[in-house]
Amino acid sequence: MLKSFDEAIEKVKKVGPYTLSVAGAEDEELLKAVKKAVDMGFIKPILVGNEGKIKEIIKKVKLDNCKVINSSTSEEAALEAVKLVKKGKAQVLMKGLVNTSVYMRAVLNRQHGLRTGRLISLMAVYELPGYHKLLYCTDSGINTAPNLKQKKDILINALKAMKRMGLNNPKVAALAANEMVDEKVQATVDAAELVKMRRNNEISKCIIEGPIAFDVAFDKNAAQHKGIDSQISGDVDLLLFPNIETGNVLGKSWLHFNKAKWVGIVLGASNPVILGSRSDTAEIKINSIALGCLASSQI
Repeated sequence: MLKSFDEAIEKVKKVGPYTLSVAGAEDEELLKAVKKAVDMGFIKPILVGNEGKIKEIIKKVKLDNCKVINSSTSEEAALEAVKLVKKGKAQVLMKGLVNTSVYMRAVLNRQHGLRTGRLISLMAVYELPGYHKLLYCTDSGINTAPNLKQKKDILINALKAMKRMGLNNPKVAALAANEMVDEKVQATVDAAELVKMRRNNEISKCIIEGPIAFDVAFDKNAAQHKGIDSQISGDVDLLLFPNIETGNVLGKSWLHFNKAKWVGIVLGASNPVILGSRSDTAEIKINSIALGCLASSQI
């Protein structure tokens, strides 16, 4: 169990260094974060993009001993960075100064990409003031209204990544508005089916409950008041959202009102894929790299 991103960094430092392939690396703020991660000892970067601009920046930020691969376009940079991961020369892929659609097209390229046949999904990880450990959440960024089969794939993606991070039997809440299965409320039906799938060993090891409302998932008193005997209440590791709106609104409310810290990792490819944004702070970038490395590990 990881209580914070600082603990994640300490853990990855013990099992690293990992090779990080950066697509479109001519971004000063990104390379400042990469520099810090290098100094912490858990990555070795390969920087793909405009060689002249990259070398100017690495000289400025004093980033030594890194490999630079020149690419003339963002499309070429994205595909070359992906190929490095595909060939096993890097374990984690990170987006730099390339458009998200260009980046994801390279990731999903049929010949050189990182396809596995599994659904692509986003796992967000939050460090919340007042909660005693990191909280993993999926999917709040890619699949808009997943059906039951897709929810199963999204859950399996998250469980695989969490296992690589050292969580072997996570507690999962399949969220819905309440605990009653109602045929008119698809989220409750799907949640109950996922619980059944776990019981039949169609889903890897976890303790999953659902349908379960947010208050019951995080408040033992609420569970007791409703007469629910829960094994996960107050100690959830993973939230499985019924749709993208639930995850998006809940996550952004934590960031705005609770000053939470977060990272996001794309799962379902052969290796962890860090999306990121130019507006992300250096802290978010470093934490993203650390979690991406752990998600690629075999601890």
